[in-house]
Amino acid sequence: MGTESAIELAVVGFFAILVIYAMVSTVRVVPQQSAWIVERLGRYERTLLGGLQILTPFVDAIRAEIDLREQAVTIAEQDCITKDNVLVHVDGILYYKIVDPERATYGISNLPFAIEQLAQTTLRSEIGKIELDHTFEERPLINANIVTEVDKASEAWGAKVLRYEIKTIRPPADILEAMEKQMRAEREKRAAVLQSEGERNAAINQSEGVRESLINQAEGQKQQLIKEAEGRGAAIRTVAEATAAGIRAIAEAIESPGGYEAVQYRVASDYIGQFGNLAKETNTLILPSNFADIAGMLATAMNVIRHGNGSGGGPTSSAGPAHPTTPATPATTVSLTPAMPPREGSQ
Repeated sequence: MGTESAIELAVVGFFAILVIYAMVSTVRVVPQQSAWIVERLGRYERTLLGGLQILTPFVDAIRAEIDLREQAVTIAEQDCITKDNVLVHVDGILYYKIVDPERATYGISNLPFAIEQLAQTTLRSEIGKIELDHTFEERPLINANIVTEVDKASEAWGAKVLRYEIKTIRPPADILEAMEKQMRAEREKRAAVLQSEGERNAAINQSEGVRESLINQAEGQKQQLIKEAEGRGAAIRTVAEATAAGIRAIAEAIESPGGYEAVQYRVASDYIGQFGNLAKETNTLILPSNFADIAGMLATAMNVIRHGNGSGGGPTSSAGPAHPTTPATPATTVSLTPAMPPREGSQ
């Protein structure tokens, strides 16, 4: 009885262990953003996603647990040769995620290693297409080309390449020194160009200022000359108008009663006064033969005045004192002295 009881207990315990094992192995909880590959008798059966999942005991098995989150792969530093045969050291980082767990499990044995190697070879190819001076400014283009090429190749592996970033581009030390000298020379060149442009602009501004100043001065002188000419013209017109008014007044005075006698008196007085001044400046005199005939000279002068005024005759005696007026200019030129040989004498 004791042996049979022990055997029964062993059998019951064995079945209990099998039940517990079956329950543990068949009821599984898959984490979020994870995918489990299930094989049944060594063959792919299905993919389990996040949540509570039930497996067939003793038949189904978990082949792989796939992380569906985005992953980063560091691309180790490698030597690349540019288009102009310069050796540079380049490294980077690549981001990808698995979109098809089945192909990621059965399509390739080591997905991260394959993506890293493919990114390195593509990077060397892209660096070889450009020159050293353009590698720094062409980073976005290099990154985009690497993402395109790697994503195209990794599509069969169930992976999606999201982006690639170059971390460091490190040329050799001698190339760095040459680049620094080139940049220094370029900066000095730009400084010289800017300085020359500044001096040129300053010279242009100064010359324009001088030109504007000269233009303003010329304009001022022009306006001054115009004003002076206008002033002189106004003065000439005023003098001419005053002279004309004086001549008209003299003419009116001559036509008035006693005017003719006043003219005779003035002509005689001026004649005698001018003869008194003949010997004041020189000792040599040129005199007409009848210079003592004052009456004859006076008659000749009055005859000229009479013809100039258009009157046929007038009184010959003085009736009163003459007014101090300037003799009128004759309308026609008449010789006051008859043609006779002059007589020369000295005082």
